[in-house]
Amino acid sequence: MLYMKKKEKKSLFASGVKLSFITLFSRILGVIREATKADFLGTTALADAFGIAFTIPNLFRRLFAENSVSVAFIPTFKEYLDNSNTEEGRKTTQDFISASLTLVSFLTALVVIIGIIVAPFIVKVFTNAEGDIIQETALLTRIMFPYLFVISVAALFQGILNGLKIFTPSGFTPILFNLCVIGGTYLLSPYTANPARAMAIGVIAGGTIQALFQLPFVLKNNWKINFSSIKKAFTNPGTRKVMSLIGPTIIGMAAYQLNDAVSIALAGNAGTGVVSSLQYSLRLQELILGIFAVSIGTVILPDLTGFAKSQNWQEFNKMLTLAVRIIALITIPITFYSLVTGEHIISLVYKNNKFTDESVSLTMEAFKYHIIGLFFIAVNRIISPAFYAQSNTKSPTLAGIIGFVSNIIIALILVTPMAGGGIALALTIASGINTLFLFIFLAKNGTVSVLQIAKDMILYAIKMIAFSLIALIPVLFLKDELFNMFTGYNRFIAEGIPLVLSALLFALIGILLLVITKDPLVKLATKKIRPKKETSAEE
Repeated sequence: MLYMKKKEKKSLFASGVKLSFITLFSRILGVIREATKADFLGTTALADAFGIAFTIPNLFRRLFAENSVSVAFIPTFKEYLDNSNTEEGRKTTQDFISASLTLVSFLTALVVIIGIIVAPFIVKVFTNAEGDIIQETALLTRIMFPYLFVISVAALFQGILNGLKIFTPSGFTPILFNLCVIGGTYLLSPYTANPARAMAIGVIAGGTIQALFQLPFVLKNNWKINFSSIKKAFTNPGTRKVMSLIGPTIIGMAAYQLNDAVSIALAGNAGTGVVSSLQYSLRLQELILGIFAVSIGTVILPDLTGFAKSQNWQEFNKMLTLAVRIIALITIPITFYSLVTGEHIISLVYKNNKFTDESVSLTMEAFKYHIIGLFFIAVNRIISPAFYAQSNTKSPTLAGIIGFVSNIIIALILVTPMAGGGIALALTIASGINTLFLFIFLAKNGTVSVLQIAKDMILYAIKMIAFSLIALIPVLFLKDELFNMFTGYNRFIAEGIPLVLSALLFALIGILLLVITKDPLVKLATKKIRPKKETSAEE
């Protein structure tokens, strides 16, 4: 019996690693997608037009889709699942799923129709461009607005699968999305007025495939996908509970996501190329965030919900502490390495055709300030599930609003003297403020050992900073010689090989320091990797 329980229990480490590998491939494709955009559009006015056009429906996607629907839906769906063993309980759960699908479809379709109609007026908030560029921005916005509908349905399917502790299909869908955008750009560009329109068509195709790909996995688990009446959708007890949770969540996420929207609006009025350079920079940052923070946050939410429901706060605290340590172990060394080699990373990924030396410099100006906020943004995405697991959406909402206001004020102050760099730095500072208030609010409920978690996080972060600085010494000493050795070759060799060699050197020294100091995470990883002794079924 004990053996069976051990076999059934989800491991944070094992599940996180599996999902991280899938997400790693997805984020790499995401960077390739941005590299494709850089190749075709560079940091031109047309690149800014596409960036602004995609930002608008993407803002609503984050509100209606994964950051709100999934967060509010999963805890409620799990409660229904716990009571679905009987025929009546299963019917009630099925009614909840049908009502949720109807509600999401109706609301997002309404927003899409309104968005398409008012697109020419919305884009004027984000840019001071005129003439053909402003018209092109509005057209691109209209092409991509239906993406909101299909991706919201995809997010609901993801919520169902994640509630069932099935993560792989949802983790795989961004891969399909990126392939559609990349393929659409190359295949359709010769037949469209400009490459931006080809990319926009790829966005719609990719969102549609994300929904369709998850559908068979939902059906395989014997849940039907059908619609209810609009009246039933709004009056179903489950959807009413979701709406009560999603209301403050949308406000909080609106505050958080409006950081991006306001940043784009300020950037759109700060000069040509600033919008696209910020997005190129953020894509590199999101590569790391997607691999670790999003994966770990997704995996721990169902288990944190279970621990909270059973009042098992000891395991709740242990899981949260472990997740924060893993984030510090990954993000802090990467931050220091990226600060030293940032221009080479940007050149390797983006520099080609339309993406010139000026584009590299413009992107680096944003990247160096974005990357120093990596740790705070990652921690925020780990701490937030601790609130959602307890059905507490008000606290992260308030923290998000505080962070949003901070970002607006700081960005307005810094955008004139620092342009894109000021906008990036404002987001980093605001993320740190958001982290602080998340911990303050988490301490108020009295169930989570916040002081212990915060103390552990700070001490471990200091340790990682010290190790990173030590590991950087030989990298700084050898960096110029390494890159000079490969000067004259194409960018993949000239930038790629020295980056790989310097990264390996940096990582080896860091791992050696972890082993020497007998770091607990090294012990955990060793324990998971080492072959287990056979355990008898009688145990």
